[in-house]
Amino acid sequence: MIRVSIIGFGNVGTHLYTAFSDGPMAEVVAVYSRNPQRFDGWEDLPVVSDFTSLPEVDCTLIAVADDAIAAVSSALSTTAGLVAHTSGNAPLDAIDEKHRSGVFYPLQSFSKRPVAFSTIPICLEAETEASYQLLTTLASSLSERVVRIDSAARARLHLAAVFANNFVNHLYSVSEKILAEHELDFSLLHPLILETAQRLSEVAPSEAQTGPAVREDQQTIKKQLHLLNDSAFQALYQQLTKSIATTHGKKL
Repeated sequence: MIRVSIIGFGNVGTHLYTAFSDGPMAEVVAVYSRNPQRFDGWEDLPVVSDFTSLPEVDCTLIAVADDAIAAVSSALSTTAGLVAHTSGNAPLDAIDEKHRSGVFYPLQSFSKRPVAFSTIPICLEAETEASYQLLTTLASSLSERVVRIDSAARARLHLAAVFANNFVNHLYSVSEKILAEHELDFSLLHPLILETAQRLSEVAPSEAQTGPAVREDQQTIKKQLHLLNDSAFQALYQQLTKSIATTHGKKL
């Protein structure tokens, strides 16, 4: 068994703890959170009160905010083993140079909802081949898709994920607000949202694009801009429409 410690017990840390605890390859022997309330409702957790004096482990996963990775890794002792962060954006060298360093990035948006870790791509990077093989063993015990990606490529991947997840979710929020203003239920859009997402398993996003901007439907665009008069979302509608049209070689 690979002995693992987890620093940070937010959404990423809790899902990693659960996944490793349910798997055959790793034993989580220490978890730490600066907010002890994170442990409420959990039983038999191997909680440590001071992450600077961890028990000796093979690998420590740092699941904290990007701007805290350097400070946390610097404070860890050499008993931390291979030290890897879980960030999509932070580079490999965010880990203090006194440690063997790595990256263990599960590409998913984590919340309180259960996740199927076997379907989540885990992106790995390490400074040595031995460290990479250790991370590969851990990742392969959780996921069917393990990918080797360096810091520069991972930053681009994370950027793409922000567009695909965070920005799209914001647009869902915009839709929800527009509907709520007219007492319409957002659940009316659920089948449309699901169909759009499922279609992407069959065709590329560029081929799946529909809507008035692709059709060069000026009449619909003008009507919808009129409906957005005095709305902060009118400029957003114009920007997105222009972006879609430009991407698909249309003139509006």
